[in-house]
Amino acid sequence: MSEMASAPVLGIGLAIASATALAIGNMLQAKGVHEIEDAASNGANGSKFVNLVRNHIWLLGAVLLGISILFQMGSLAFAPLMVVQPLGVVALVITVLATSLISKRTPTVRVVRSIVICVVGVAGFVTVAAMVTTQHPITNTQLVAVLAVLGGVLLATGIILALGRHRRSVPLLWVLLGGVYSAFVATLGKTVILRVQAVLKSHEFHLNTANILTLGCLIGIAVAGLLSIYFVQRAHIGNRPEVVVAGLTVIDPAIAVVLSITILGEASGAPVWAVIVFIVAGATAIGGVFALSNAEGVTTDPAQDRPLTQDLS
Repeated sequence: MSEMASAPVLGIGLAIASATALAIGNMLQAKGVHEIEDAASNGANGSKFVNLVRNHIWLLGAVLLGISILFQMGSLAFAPLMVVQPLGVVALVITVLATSLISKRTPTVRVVRSIVICVVGVAGFVTVAAMVTTQHPITNTQLVAVLAVLGGVLLATGIILALGRHRRSVPLLWVLLGGVYSAFVATLGKTVILRVQAVLKSHEFHLNTANILTLGCLIGIAVAGLLSIYFVQRAHIGNRPEVVVAGLTVIDPAIAVVLSITILGEASGAPVWAVIVFIVAGATAIGGVFALSNAEGVTTDPAQDRPLTQDLS
């Protein structure tokens, strides 16, 4: 299987731009959703959906999320999925820092320490991934495998929602589901990009089995994308913006990286030491993300929650 050209540095730059737009867009949408929920609880008339799409703050957030997706697809066109997808954690860092700025609260020692852990873990993972991962043309078998996994996830989601429709839902469930389907948007998007690049290179524009499967991937992207949007909006109702972004930046990259390794074969030529670094760096980044999502919670150690400025004065 031949390798395909890539430009990791450009891909990384676009991924960081995507994460920035994702962070700001999610914060604006969270604010818009909360405004609509508050208005509904105060007796506002009209459909929540109609009121939501008329909310200028929510709409601006939607535009930024659309820009984020464009940057993300651009990054996937220039670099392997394993290189760019973990950089979504930048969105969590930006969200936490922006929240601190808006609330006029200096980040605590625990917040700063968690951010450092996230950055170190992601930097280690991405650096090694940029050196050892490769892009290959996607085979029909790989396309079918990704679509089959998506089908299984859709079935599992339907069962979970059906069993829990008469019970009060756990807010974190919507965060997890949003992250899961976001990962499939990225993975299927990557397969389509590679297939289109292969078609342009071979000049095979006629309708065949491979191109029909590519169309199937486009349908899968639409389904996964719509579900991800829906679940993320539900997640905003019962979770802080930091938690929603944390879920997206943990679940999305984790599943996308697993799919890229097991199905897309991006790390097929990686040496043993690189695999060890992936595991250690990935665990470090995930640990930092969870620590960051809880960094502003109640603590029994006041020293951990003191403003950082106290250490600098």
